[in-house]
Amino acid sequence: MAAPGENLRINADRLWDAIHEMAEIGPGVAGGNNRQTLTDEDGEGRHLFKRWCEEAGMSVAVDEMGTMFARREGTDPDALPVYVGSHLDTQPTGGRYDGVLGVLGGLEIVRSLNDLGIKTKHPIIVTNWTNEEGTRYAPAMLASGVFAGVHELDWAYDRKDAAGKRFGDELERIGWKGEEPVGQRKMKAFFELHIEQGPILEDEGIDIGVVTHGQGLKWLQVTITGKESHTGSTPMPKRRNAGLGMARVTELVHEVAMDYQPNAVGAIGHVEVYPNSRNIIPGRTVFTIDIRSPNKETLDTMDARIREGIAAICEAMDISHEVEQVGHFDPVTFDEDCVKAVRNAAERLGYTHRNIVSGAGHDACWINRVAPTAMVMCPCVDGLSHNEAEEISKEWAQAGADVLFHAVVETAEIVE
Repeated sequence: MAAPGENLRINADRLWDAIHEMAEIGPGVAGGNNRQTLTDEDGEGRHLFKRWCEEAGMSVAVDEMGTMFARREGTDPDALPVYVGSHLDTQPTGGRYDGVLGVLGGLEIVRSLNDLGIKTKHPIIVTNWTNEEGTRYAPAMLASGVFAGVHELDWAYDRKDAAGKRFGDELERIGWKGEEPVGQRKMKAFFELHIEQGPILEDEGIDIGVVTHGQGLKWLQVTITGKESHTGSTPMPKRRNAGLGMARVTELVHEVAMDYQPNAVGAIGHVEVYPNSRNIIPGRTVFTIDIRSPNKETLDTMDARIREGIAAICEAMDISHEVEQVGHFDPVTFDEDCVKAVRNAAERLGYTHRNIVSGAGHDACWINRVAPTAMVMCPCVDGLSHNEAEEISKEWAQAGADVLFHAVVETAEIVE
């Protein structure tokens, strides 16, 4: 297939304006966004996106999970479509770009093709996946997970938020429950543009991250039980301190992750200490360990070492422990041809680029199970995301969308 010419570029001003017009819906308190999934604000953002898509000549379909599919026809009605997109929902204190850049970058591809009068053999479908963030309804990447067969539809509908409201009920309430069965669509390929959400690209002065892998993840919930006793009158040798046990496990997790550099990570996040009184030695701690690696063998080895280490720590301290796996997905290796299309696009356009591993989960990670998939990343300031201070430059957005444009159009095949 013929590669697009290097003069093929998106309209950066129009993309930038669209991003910031969308940000006016569900504004945060500090310049970012609070447009959580299935809220009124989410519904309003969807209506704006639908209007823009229809103005660009696309037809919009919605499936039973509320995922939106905006279609630009190809010249061959039987050709498998090329999909591109991300998500419009945000964290409660989210930024303007996480997810939104990928959806509106996809819209900008279609707008630019229209401007240039370019037709493609394969249809192009711009997608807004429902509930990628997973803040209001756990787990994250919920709709793409149902699409890929990871979750059952009824199970997803039964997810409840902190107020006890069901996902399925709220999807109906905001008017975005479609009739199309989930997961029946076939894709030639799927591409997702996203901000890095980490500091590597900015630190190295690189324009484009060519995402080759997504990290696998395990969440372990650990309960350590010792004995509550007075901090002042209990002799040090007789203490069974669950808080000290947790501290030693914290060091263990860090040491294990450091042994598998450069891409493995590990930390303790959520922590509860009981009874949480200043003059009582903790009798129980409950905490979560988050470990990630792009290599399944490494991830499993880290898991085993941490479990063995916890057992040894607790035996030495005469305290008990329980470990429960509460979250998991395997590492992702993105499609070789799709990754090559992204890399070739960056080279053709003269952007600096490097291979990168996604440290976060994305809809592309689930879609990779059912279709050839790849991701494009652009830098973000200080690697900051899931924060209202999240920031990118218009130039970074343009570079990412240009590369996305070329990868999608090359895959969709320009008709001369």
